[in-house]
Amino acid sequence: MRSRNLHVYMSHATRLIRQLGLVRQLALYLTSAKLYQSKKEDSHTTFSSQMARLKLSTATWVVTTITLLLNVFVYFYPNIVNAPHQCRWHNTPVHSKYSFINKYLPVAPWLETVLLNFPSLQEPKTRKAYENGRVSDINMLTFGDPQINGNWASTPYLKRLDNYGNDYYLGHIYNTMKNRLKPSHVAVMGDQFSLQWIHDSEFYNRTLRFVERLFPRDPEYKENVLEIWRKHQDYDWIAWLSRETQIDPQDRYNSRSYRDVYDWYFPEEHQPNFENPLFINLTGNHDVGYSGDATWQHMARFHLLFGQNNYVINYNEGTPEAWRLVVLDSLSLEGPALQEEFRDYTWSFLENLKKSNDDFKGSTILLTHIPFYKKAGLCADGPEHIYYENYEKEPYKNGKLRSHNHLLYETTQQVLDIVFPNADKEGIILTGHDHVGCNTWYGHHDGEWVASGEKEASDRKHVREVVVRAMMGEFDGQTGLVTGQFDYAENAWKFEFTYCSFVIQHVWWASKVALLLTVLLQSLNFLL
Repeated sequence: MRSRNLHVYMSHATRLIRQLGLVRQLALYLTSAKLYQSKKEDSHTTFSSQMARLKLSTATWVVTTITLLLNVFVYFYPNIVNAPHQCRWHNTPVHSKYSFINKYLPVAPWLETVLLNFPSLQEPKTRKAYENGRVSDINMLTFGDPQINGNWASTPYLKRLDNYGNDYYLGHIYNTMKNRLKPSHVAVMGDQFSLQWIHDSEFYNRTLRFVERLFPRDPEYKENVLEIWRKHQDYDWIAWLSRETQIDPQDRYNSRSYRDVYDWYFPEEHQPNFENPLFINLTGNHDVGYSGDATWQHMARFHLLFGQNNYVINYNEGTPEAWRLVVLDSLSLEGPALQEEFRDYTWSFLENLKKSNDDFKGSTILLTHIPFYKKAGLCADGPEHIYYENYEKEPYKNGKLRSHNHLLYETTQQVLDIVFPNADKEGIILTGHDHVGCNTWYGHHDGEWVASGEKEASDRKHVREVVVRAMMGEFDGQTGLVTGQFDYAENAWKFEFTYCSFVIQHVWWASKVALLLTVLLQSLNFLL
């Protein structure tokens, strides 16, 4: 019995041992499987990580390439978007300050393009009014209707960002063209702002943006703006009104008649200033209002921060190369006006200018905001005058001029007769207001000025009118280039005008967003 039990025990023990072996084998198998799975998972994780890094790297370099292309386009757009002659002064060669580059210019004209796009390589322009017995060219940049918006407490943050970007978009255009071409004059054709019905405080804010972001100037040229902005006090327009109304008409004209001015800050420097060109700001309807809206407050603060609304600068007086620059407030030419004094002052200015014509034998460049009369169909805007009628909000304005696209026919005839007195001399008019832009020629027939789309028969030299296309993004960020060159064979000034186009502002925005993405992605690649 005992032997039998022993046998049973041995049998159970053997079976147990076998079972334990199986368990061990199973354990070993499971351990191996687990190790394999772990290695597999590690391998998969490594692979996934590598793929993620590869995708990030690929995305980084795709975005970097796009950023590079966009920014090359944005900074070299004058020669990418435009024909070669459009973004340079007419018939004006470019030279380098390095003689070895100049040696190759005759056989490699593309070098001029390089010099234009890298202004630091250019030969500095002489500041002499005369050189080698010849008068300096007139090189003027013109910018139509920037119309910058304001930021209010209720303005959404996205709109504020858009306004911020728009400022620098316009500023990029100005800086590019100024550095590229070194103009002698710069003119903003009115409508600096989008709205005239703003308090002095907001007027100061926008003016600061104007001189800091859109048209940046050296410190001395914007010190007045900065000082007024820091104080941020309402301007005493009543005191200004009192002073203006007491000025004798002849004294007013004399104080607005200048000679050989190229620099407002240093008026005694009668030489072109290419580093800080003479800056001219015209009155626009969104700056001071149409005559039926314009108040003493509007006009006072414009004078305070942007300068006079009517003046003349005579250049090269008493010489065959004489010419003049006339700045005219066309918003104050017609009425009925809210303040008839403004009309009186403007017409008084013109009458005194007429008296000076006896001694003036040169050509005229006229700068004003409202285009002159021309028949419908020649420009996007046809002739139109609108007057206040049944205006319950401000009934004292009823009957007064509310808006106009062109000057009246009679006004046009009178002004052109006064401003362009010399039949043997060409002239040019530069206006704003019509954002689309327009180009016409005024000929003279039987005592009448008539506009047409091209030069037609005339009993005197033509006067060209260019309605400068707006520089706003939706109008492709235009810069108007005016070149005046004295033709010694004909003993007269010749004027040329061309546009240098940028692109819609979205492209500029895309270049900046792409740059931020590139910095972010490149940083992630570096850290990982």
